[in-house]
Amino acid sequence: MRLGIDEKNRAALERLHRDVAGPFDMAAAARVLRMPPAEVRRLLSYLASRGWLSRVRRGVYTTVPLGASEPSDWREDPWRVAVSVFAPCYVGGWSACEHWELTEQVFRGVVVMTARPIRGTEVEVQGTAFRLKHVPENAHFGTRVVWRDRVKVKVSDPTRTVVDILDDPRLGGGIRHVAAVVREYLSGAHRNEKLLVEYGDRLGNRTVFKRLGYIIETLRLDVHTLTDACCARVSTGLTRLDPSVDTNGRVLKRWGLRVNVELKREEPS
Repeated sequence: MRLGIDEKNRAALERLHRDVAGPFDMAAAARVLRMPPAEVRRLLSYLASRGWLSRVRRGVYTTVPLGASEPSDWREDPWRVAVSVFAPCYVGGWSACEHWELTEQVFRGVVVMTARPIRGTEVEVQGTAFRLKHVPENAHFGTRVVWRDRVKVKVSDPTRTVVDILDDPRLGGGIRHVAAVVREYLSGAHRNEKLLVEYGDRLGNRTVFKRLGYIIETLRLDVHTLTDACCARVSTGLTRLDPSVDTNGRVLKRWGLRVNVELKREEPS
């Protein structure tokens, strides 16, 4: 429950509500409130302890809607949290698949591609699980900006989303779900074969084309020119179709793949 607040602190809180969009750190609060850092630190800690702010993580806060019935249980929008905690970054993987309606499956957690150094691939912030992958900022191409309230968030466009999950099927929920997304992409309004090849070349991982070509042939998708483009880009060496599955499987020399997960035309989900 919220506890009382005096006139001076209420004025500061109203300024934060008005002038700060999304989660903020002490430096941002100091600029808005025009107060010394030490004083801001005490104020934010005080307001959080009284239920007027929510602590996203150490040193990062967000305002709580004044009409929230249970301030202590209120949570910031995870995409806005991603911007404040992991920037420079973009939302990708299965989260982008959901955003672009390339899947009907609902996943727990948010996939974030970040240029920040990461110690682990899974982090929990305010009760939300974030799946992280390090991607250098110069590789943050193929993104679009969406607005979450007053906060700009980058999300991979449909084509970059497909390339990313072919590059790392774990970010797409496994190769069977990746295959379902590829089929949806190539049969829907987002289809752009030329851009798909361009993004794959730019990413620089030829395994993308191995997996894509295999999926197209196995699901018997009618995109012969794309299959040819994949064939022309197959590299030497053997790659697991799904790196998250610890089985050997058969070797398919045509695509340089160890098919450790079998796909069926009727069941790529």
